Amino acid sequence: MNGLQAASIGVGDFFKRARRRLTLEVPLALHDPAAEAKRGDLDLDPQLWERAGTQPTLPAAVLIPVVARSEPQVLLTVRTELRSHPGQIAFPGGKMDPNDRSPAEAALREASEEIGLARDLIEPIGYLDLYFTFSGYRILPTVARVEPSYRLTVCEAEVADAFEVPLAFLMDAQNHAIHSRDWKGMKRNYYAMPFGERYIWGVTAGIVRNLYDRVYGQSDQVGNLFSSGGPKPG
Repeated sequence: MNGLQAASIGVGDFFKRARRRLTLEVPLALHDPAAEAKRGDLDLDPQLWERAGTQPTLPAAVLIPVVARSEPQVLLTVRTELRSHPGQIAFPGGKMDPNDRSPAEAALREASEEIGLARDLIEPIGYLDLYFTFSGYRILPTVARVEPSYRLTVCEAEVADAFEVPLAFLMDAQNHAIHSRDWKGMKRNYYAMPFGERYIWGVTAGIVRNLYDRVYGQSDQVGNLFSSGGPKPG
């Protein structure tokens, strides 16, 4: 979609669509290692799961914080230079704890611990599809409405920075490039969404693509607002 269309995503329209298409019903596959998921690190190469030899078994949750500005924004973090997530851009989230009452509660807890996002400013809307990762996690993303008045207190041990990206940019299929790299001797394709000096890719970009498909997909009876050109190879 062009710049004019991209700027036209209203906060009311997005949350109306999200509430219509998403629910807070937890999929049984989150805790069932034998169950399959619709989405994951091999969205673009599903036949490679068997060759990859990975079996995701660890339930995890992430928060997709959509800031309710007149032009909605998505709040993302830059991970501290840890061995497991070196400088990657990510949603707040992590492994579920036994005391978490739900994936949404786990996502809220992680957002509070990582960036100090106050729970009373967050309204969970619904879950996206379960997302499998090469690192062994079964991630359930929670889409949530966040009041623009939020203030952050970043946990420097986990997060180096936090920033907003326009929802319109992330929901424009023309920004969904396909990149590739070698992984254990195999060519792996993945979504990437470069945004200025930021490089959104991998799990985060895959979940963003799922958000696009679920909220603005072709099956929506009022029509797809976005370009039909599909992702761009890179």
